[in-house]
Amino acid sequence: MTEAASTDCSSPLDRVLVMELVRVTEAAAMAAARLVGRGDETAADDAAVQAMRAAFDLVQLNGTVVIGEGERDHAPMLFIGEKLGAAQESGPAVDIAVDPLEGTTITAKAGSNALAVLAIAGKGGLLNAPDIYMEKIAVGPGYPDGVVGLNKTAEENIAAVAAAKGVLPAQLMVSVLDRPRHAELIGKLRAIGCGIQLLPDGDIAGVIATSDPDTTIDLYMGSGGAPEGVLAAAALRCVGGQFEGRLMFRNDEERRRAHDCGITNFERIYRLEDLASGDCIFAATGVTDGSLLAGVKHRQRKDGGEVQTTHSVVMRASTGTVRWIRAEHKVG
Repeated sequence: MTEAASTDCSSPLDRVLVMELVRVTEAAAMAAARLVGRGDETAADDAAVQAMRAAFDLVQLNGTVVIGEGERDHAPMLFIGEKLGAAQESGPAVDIAVDPLEGTTITAKAGSNALAVLAIAGKGGLLNAPDIYMEKIAVGPGYPDGVVGLNKTAEENIAAVAAAKGVLPAQLMVSVLDRPRHAELIGKLRAIGCGIQLLPDGDIAGVIATSDPDTTIDLYMGSGGAPEGVLAAAALRCVGGQFEGRLMFRNDEERRRAHDCGITNFERIYRLEDLASGDCIFAATGVTDGSLLAGVKHRQRKDGGEVQTTHSVVMRASTGTVRWIRAEHKVG
């Protein structure tokens, strides 16, 4: 395992995989959607994990999980190092990052922005990030390189984006996870006069929202999970934007886990290409309604069966293609 994603992973991924991966996130989202609002985070996550794992068995690839549900000792499936795909001998060798249910609490409480998410890249193309916190900042495409950075203050980052956009700082909207640890950051943004979208959970959607003008989100700031940072970076690699992340360590155990992932520079600031390099594909399906995607909808058919409607997005870095997909699935 290496500290950064290798840049030597330019082998093109099979175009067929683009649609095959959407089927994987659709399966996870539909399974989790049956438990929306039921108050059971564990059951919703387990349903998504099992459905995603089963769907991967049908995909023609030779994949290895580099970001998943945890280590083998703690996760029965989709664990780090697990081999996925139905073409282990002949398919393209790829790294896989998964979050079968981004927003378990959201799902249990029927909140917004819960997603089933995955990304793949050529072997060595995704950072094997430990499951610890990462400080993050992100903006969408169209800004000068280096417009934001973790070595700048919140005030400096806001001023730089406002100047590049040609607006006043108070006209910007910033997405931040609603956590006590962000009280100081939120206070600074309030003092500037920015609008703040407080996310109850699910910072992957918060990062990706910066790339879509329809969301009105200009920046993402704050800390969240490092694995989610890699997944979000893979999405931004496909559509454009800027991202910086820096691992946050609370104790020696977390430093040991990072070292086990091949990370030796604990102060390093990671940019997009350090987290997700070469050609990569990102796919997500909405579980509940959100700013990025609509959630799974159920309706009964006249013959007594059921139809589930899903809304997904799939992106590819090498082409810059973004596909928005609405699908109807007959159940029973």
